[in-house]
Amino acid sequence: MSSLVTPVVAQLGLGVDQWSLALIVGTLLVYFGVAIYMHVGDTDDFYVAGRSIPAVANGAAVAADWMSAASFISMAGLVAVLGYEGSVYLMGWTGGYVVLALLIAPYLRKYGQYTIPDFIGDRYYSNTARGVAAVATLFVSLTYIAGQMRGVGIVLSRFLGINIALGIVVALALVAFIGVLGGMKAITWTQAIQYFVLIVAYLIVTVAIAYSLTGMPVPQVALVTEGIASRLSQLQAEIGMGRYILPYNDFTLLQVFTITLTLMIGTAGLPHVIMRFYTVPKASDARRSVGWALLFIAILYLSAPALAIFAKYNLINTLNGMPVEQAQSIPWVRRWAETGLLSITDKNGDGIVQMAGGAANEVVLDPDIIVLSTPEVAGLAPFVVGLVAAGGLAAALSTADGLLIAMSSAVSHDLYYKIFRQDASQRERLIVARVVILLAAVVAAVFGIYPPGFVAEVVAIAFGIAAASLFPPILLGIFDKRMNKEGAVSGIVVGLGFTLVMVVLMRAHVVLGLERPFLDTFLGINAQGIGLVGAILNFAVAFSVSRFTPAPPDRIGEMVEDIRLPRGSAHTVTEGGGTAADGGEDVATDGGIDGPVDGPVDGRARRVDREDATTDSTTDDPTTGDPMTDDPTTDDPTTDDPTAVDDARPGDE
Repeated sequence: MSSLVTPVVAQLGLGVDQWSLALIVGTLLVYFGVAIYMHVGDTDDFYVAGRSIPAVANGAAVAADWMSAASFISMAGLVAVLGYEGSVYLMGWTGGYVVLALLIAPYLRKYGQYTIPDFIGDRYYSNTARGVAAVATLFVSLTYIAGQMRGVGIVLSRFLGINIALGIVVALALVAFIGVLGGMKAITWTQAIQYFVLIVAYLIVTVAIAYSLTGMPVPQVALVTEGIASRLSQLQAEIGMGRYILPYNDFTLLQVFTITLTLMIGTAGLPHVIMRFYTVPKASDARRSVGWALLFIAILYLSAPALAIFAKYNLINTLNGMPVEQAQSIPWVRRWAETGLLSITDKNGDGIVQMAGGAANEVVLDPDIIVLSTPEVAGLAPFVVGLVAAGGLAAALSTADGLLIAMSSAVSHDLYYKIFRQDASQRERLIVARVVILLAAVVAAVFGIYPPGFVAEVVAIAFGIAAASLFPPILLGIFDKRMNKEGAVSGIVVGLGFTLVMVVLMRAHVVLGLERPFLDTFLGINAQGIGLVGAILNFAVAFSVSRFTPAPPDRIGEMVEDIRLPRGSAHTVTEGGGTAADGGEDVATDGGIDGPVDGPVDGRARRVDREDATTDSTTDDPTTGDPMTDDPTTDDPTTDDPTAVDDARPGDE
């Protein structure tokens, strides 16, 4: 691919800086254009894109949303630096996607609604459960977005030469603009475009470096047939960096196990990814989205190990043994050194660069720059360098978009509307949602400027928080009919609290600015794997408490049985030019008072079947956006007709 493109673009005579500027600004303008074209004016479009996104486009958006800067920028760098242990990120993230696809996504889409706290609040018939789930969503999203903002800062500071803090502020302003103007609708289509940008960039650089090193353009084939991994392992052994493919150099067996499992179950609890499955018309489309997303993700993840090995092999061969002054004068070394992410120091005074293990290593580089620097290290065309910069930016921005909308939904929909102002108009809810996006962007900028680690490490901690707080109540909500609100709330509070405390204790030197952390590990488990312990505590507490407190009302058991069945998953409801969710089920909550609920509750909504739903008489008033019917105060359980179609729309309890 590169061999075909490079001769053409070379005729333009542009350098690295010009290509980087042109491609970064060009792609940003495209994102702006999409946001303006897709501007929205109602909550359905803002929260779930009107449930109108085709499965293939949603699959691309899911892939871009899920992979993030950690996958594009940091993962290959970690595999390059850590070797065998770097595979924990590959195994954890991809394994987690399978868990998400099989156990979570189709069921939640069939249930309908807007957010994860929506499901938890209704499933556990408790606004207290909804509230703690919304708070957990905020913790997960703020931690996750810190990693994305660090990726944005690295790209902009290196390729546009601006300060990292300024780059983060500029990027967040762009992301906030897209979210405020177009909500989930603009974000979805923007993410689909960003997936195209990032995957083209990733494949071009991987194919190009594979071809330049081995003569084989298919990276996976080159990795297997050319013995590059063995040659890298031998090369590292000769210079004292340890064998590349020897296990357990940096992580213990326990840490490999806990980090992998934490990333797996954390992936299945990510609120911004799960929300994406609400944007398609039907539950069956959610399954198709999962398939498309898996294909799109596999393209990058099957290329990452090859890129990691090629990049490190090329880096050692380029710098090791080179005169120090010559190495420091290389343009790409000089530019990365200006960002503070690469340094070459002649420690032994012999004037020659030595790459070695431990303190003797004279080349110190941040794992986050491996992928971004690879095109220049390999001497690829300036166009390819600029394209990789645009791809890295697209990866970070796509996830940041999703996280901002997740935080906005948690506050404006779950906290403000569902708990505090149930009579809020649609216009009022949209104003709150947009204000929350701006506030979240400001907080995210602070976290991005002062991140608690490198990109993949910060993202792993976010996954741990999701694993400890949201994954257990979602899974138990689907597969354990006996789980009640007391158990769910207790589990979330214990799992979330324990994990946050442990992360702060183990990252106190970054989070609190202390000289040393209070703990290096907890029973041998580091901060990236501590979410597994939090999840175990969550499961244990939730299960124990639920067995000693009143069982859920019968209607909750019926709801759980209903979302497990595939019946109706291929149906949708369309009326008045809009699209409503199939399978959406409005369930009365206790309004924040967790007292016992016996039997059917007034205002309870029945399941909307396809055949009956087409006759649903409830529509939003086009002039106000508010429901014309569905007054829960007028429902009388004694007159409920079990065959009647409920008028309630998702989110309009």
